[in-house]
Amino acid sequence: MVLLDISIQSRVVIGISAMLLLFVSFLIVFVSNQRKKIQYHKELQAMNEEREQLLKEQNQLLEQRVMGRTAELSEQKEVLQKALQDLKASQSQLIQKEKMASLGELTAGVAHEIQNPLNFVINFGEINTELVSEIKERIDNETLPKEFTEDINPLINAFSDNLRKILHHSKRADGIVKNMLQHSRRQTGAMELTDLNELAEEYVKLAYHGFRIKHKTFQCSFQTSYDEEMGRIDLVPEDIGHTLVNLFNNAFFSMNEKVKLGASNYEPVLKINTERKENKAMITVRDNGLGIPGKIMDKIFQPFFTTKPTGEATGLGLSLSYDMIKAHQGELKVDSMEGEFAAFTIELNYK
Repeated sequence: MVLLDISIQSRVVIGISAMLLLFVSFLIVFVSNQRKKIQYHKELQAMNEEREQLLKEQNQLLEQRVMGRTAELSEQKEVLQKALQDLKASQSQLIQKEKMASLGELTAGVAHEIQNPLNFVINFGEINTELVSEIKERIDNETLPKEFTEDINPLINAFSDNLRKILHHSKRADGIVKNMLQHSRRQTGAMELTDLNELAEEYVKLAYHGFRIKHKTFQCSFQTSYDEEMGRIDLVPEDIGHTLVNLFNNAFFSMNEKVKLGASNYEPVLKINTERKENKAMITVRDNGLGIPGKIMDKIFQPFFTTKPTGEATGLGLSLSYDMIKAHQGELKVDSMEGEFAAFTIELNYK
């Protein structure tokens, strides 16, 4: 019985030992498998990280290449856009020159046709004036009936007045024709790098001295503000100088007319301002004269339009100035308040 009991106990112990051994073996296998799984996941994670790093590097390399290509394309685009702008500018200048040349030929032809009969009118008008003077002298020197002289003298005087008016307006027309011929012969000079500050200073002195030759009592003070950052700009100096002289002369005329009106405490002041704004060179001429009425503001750049008295101007100055600025791919703008001021601004583009 004891042996049987030992045997049973042994069997139980052996069974339990076998179970423990089996459990330990299973545990060892499980732990080993878990380690393998963890190692596999680590290796998989490392591979994924390596792939992500490689992908990130490739993305960065691709982005750099894209950015480099984009910069290259942008640079090529800017070069092409500048070439296109230069081409358009050249085309516009060529068209403007052709238009001006055609207009000049037409103007010259018309002016020549007008000038020939106009010369006859002036010549015979002057001859008739001399004849009338001789007739008056003969009448004064001859002994004629009083009734006759009383009848004939008013007629002769009226005839003489009419001749003076004919000569005055004929000479005015002759001046207009000569002005047209002068502008039709004007040749556009070559583009060159020019200092706008120096150009404005030079031509304002020229215009002021020229105006004072005709209007000796006129006095004007100047306020100048020249931007030192202007640098040099590519333009035709003769054209821009011609435009500036027109603007200065118009300003002097307006201020002189205001002086004649006897405005109290009025002092003529001409302001000249130059400024560089990004790719634009700007020069503003502002006077404190009579200003420009709003109703004619849209007409001032039209050919032969003028607000000056008869015989003072032909009305071609601002029109030609506007065309010359347009030929430079620029803008000529005006701002004014009637009775207070007038300001003209020239805007030119740097290349």
